[in-house]
Amino acid sequence: QVQLVESGGGLVQAGGSLRLSCAVSGRTFSAYLMGWFRQAPGKEREFAAAASQNGISTSYADSVKGRFTISRDKAKNTLYLQMNSLKPEDTAVYYCAAAPRDSWSGYGRNAAHYDYWGQGTQVTVSS
Repeated sequence: QVQLVESGGGLVQAGGSLRLSCAVSGRTFSAYLMGWFRQAPGKEREFAAAASQNGISTSYADSVKGRFTISRDKAKNTLYLQMNSLKPEDTAVYYCAAAPRDSWSGYGRNAAHYDYWGQGTQVTVSS
């Protein structure tokens, strides 16, 4: 009964920035482990970033560390992914995901841990 709706994707030049949003409804937002995953053309879905229930603990894939920032706004029931210094290899469909409980032992990296997924939003970075 959890619904996730992503927005904010689009076309941007290399070196530019985008901020993705994921609006969450159906259950208590603060009770969810939240994550962002992405799938590039011809590749498997891969982990990008995750945030614990309280939003204080975060984890990032090595490929995005230092460029992407995940955050969550309890008042708006919204998860964000701020993406800076974008590269063409960041081009992918980005998916928001939610787990009913926080399981931080795996740092939110395992897609199998997440029960709910958004429809995805396309991010295209041109060179």
